[in-house]
Amino acid sequence: MNVLIVYAHPERRSLNGAINDFTVERLRANGHAVQVSDLYAMNWKALLDADDVRERRSDAPFHPSLDSKHAFENGLQSRDIEIEQDKLRWADALILQFPMWWFSMPAIMKGWVERVYAYGFGYGVGEHSDTHWGDRYGEGLMAGKRAMIVVTTGGWESHYSPRGINGPIDDLLFPIQHGVLFYPGFDVLPPFVVYHTSQMDATRLQTTYDALSKRLDRFWDDAPIAFRKQNHGDYAIPQLTLRAELAEGESGFAAHVE
Repeated sequence: MNVLIVYAHPERRSLNGAINDFTVERLRANGHAVQVSDLYAMNWKALLDADDVRERRSDAPFHPSLDSKHAFENGLQSRDIEIEQDKLRWADALILQFPMWWFSMPAIMKGWVERVYAYGFGYGVGEHSDTHWGDRYGEGLMAGKRAMIVVTTGGWESHYSPRGINGPIDDLLFPIQHGVLFYPGFDVLPPFVVYHTSQMDATRLQTTYDALSKRLDRFWDDAPIAFRKQNHGDYAIPQLTLRAELAEGESGFAAHVE
């Protein structure tokens, strides 16, 4: 299988760097082809702006979605965007690896998503009608591929428990797992989370590697998160609200998981 790892940490000698190296080695030892988009090493441009469109009139107002659509459809995207899209086409699986900063991914990775997920590629795909509201949330160009988050955080596991001060980890990661990965069609595996990183010693690092090995070895066997698909009957269209008889009494993120 082909695996793309999008990695965001400014220091290769960090814990994240060590985990990234281990992940690449383990996947390759299992016979998989691996590419790494090391965003800091690539000096990735995080800002989505008019420079993302080649041969664009400089006096015209910039419209992020419409300019993205025009560039994608006419082969006028910035070359760095095209390269990352080609990597996603090549990949059977995507791993997003990053430290949790301010309850989300680093800005440079958010910029990778904003620029690479162009209109017609990551969104704006498929028919929009009274019965089908675009190819998204379980459908789209990434359908049939798998994805997983590998994330580190300084907080303790209890801090991210159902009653923890930071909020449940599944809730914090929902916008990424459901919105960034499931939206364009990926089957999303449960995340691999490394907590309390300031207390990492050699013994605990080996335990982390052992646990990550098991997840990587089962990457194509483990069941993905059972997010509800948009166009398969669970949601009223075009309102895009969960049908009343489903997840009765529930609301919020959990209602969108079967």
